[in-house]
Amino acid sequence: MQYIINAPKSINTTVKLPASKSISNRAMIIYALSGGKTLPENLSDCDDTNVIVNAIQNMPDVIDIKAAGTAMRFLSAYLSVTEDTHTITGTERMKHRPIGVLVDALRFLGADITYLNEEGFPPLKITGRKHEGGYLEIPGSVSSQYISALLMIGPVLCKGLTLKLTGEIISRPYIDLTLWMMKEFGAEADWSDIDTITVKPKPYKSREYSIESDWSAASYWYETLALSDNYEDEIKFAGLMDGSMQGDSIARYLFSLMGVKTIFDSTKQGIPTTVTLKKLERHVPRLDYDFINSPDLAQTFVVSCALMDIPFKFTGLRTLKIKETDRIEALKTEMKKLGYIIKDENGDSLVWDGERCEPATDIAIDTYEDHRMALSFAPAAFKLPGIKINDPNVVTKSYPNFWNDMRNVGFIIDKK
Repeated sequence: MQYIINAPKSINTTVKLPASKSISNRAMIIYALSGGKTLPENLSDCDDTNVIVNAIQNMPDVIDIKAAGTAMRFLSAYLSVTEDTHTITGTERMKHRPIGVLVDALRFLGADITYLNEEGFPPLKITGRKHEGGYLEIPGSVSSQYISALLMIGPVLCKGLTLKLTGEIISRPYIDLTLWMMKEFGAEADWSDIDTITVKPKPYKSREYSIESDWSAASYWYETLALSDNYEDEIKFAGLMDGSMQGDSIARYLFSLMGVKTIFDSTKQGIPTTVTLKKLERHVPRLDYDFINSPDLAQTFVVSCALMDIPFKFTGLRTLKIKETDRIEALKTEMKKLGYIIKDENGDSLVWDGERCEPATDIAIDTYEDHRMALSFAPAAFKLPGIKINDPNVVTKSYPNFWNDMRNVGFIIDKK
């Protein structure tokens, strides 16, 4: 299937954002480990969260997490400390996404995990049992989801967990988000040194919990306003917090450099409120930024900056190669269709110095089974009327209602 997208002449609307996928996924694992009886409120209805909810509620012998990398990592750790034997598997792409670092760490702590096909990759056979826990070292440069998966089982380990992160530590805000949520459920977990986290063997406490709206989803509406040519345009959301623990809330700062102002109705700490976005007439002439702590925003800013003629150098993108697709190569390929020559450096940077090429005559963006490709390229309709998005339903992975929200804002979306 293919969508053909045309942008509205003006926007003045309120968008109902989905709940945070990052918080929802962590809340479900902690809820299960706490023995909770009441599901967290305002859970995300995206594919990634749904597979975790279904797995925890039903615990089938074979758990298919489809394309949900977060679910593979979080559930592998959870199943390793939960009695019974399960097989966890996913899509063909998932079977080629590495998980060896996490499996090695879990085995070191006492887990019984067997690879069913290729060594270092799913599917996995996991027999859950009690782990001793203790001291563990893991590279800080691996996916923060490995680290979060280990941290969340820390309180149920006999000796707790002392986790030392060696080398460069990436995506630290996501680690801090995990620690914050663990403490919300009564755990004693925090940084005990610049590179070390200590989790006490103190069980979680069951509690009612409500999920904040998703800053990652908000970033695509920031992009929409940034690409609009109408300076009267305005977008509002509900349910975001000033001072949010979500790593992608940095989008608010970055888009302020690109001409989008954020206004909070309330700035009370920890209280979700209404946010208003307004378009400004000025933006930076160039944007250089290290996305090591928020790599999921890279696609949004590559598309936004290029279409706004803002040269850029984005670093800290090493993990993009092991996401739903190799996002570095996917971005280079799809941006070339639009007429932009994006270069990569050292496998962890994307650079655009203003170099252009002849754009495709009939632009159709491939999404590579990657939700963020569709989400980040859709707002380009402001600059490229009639842009086509292939396989648009990939957005269900994180933002199932995205296309309906686009229509409600005024975008015309035709199906082919």
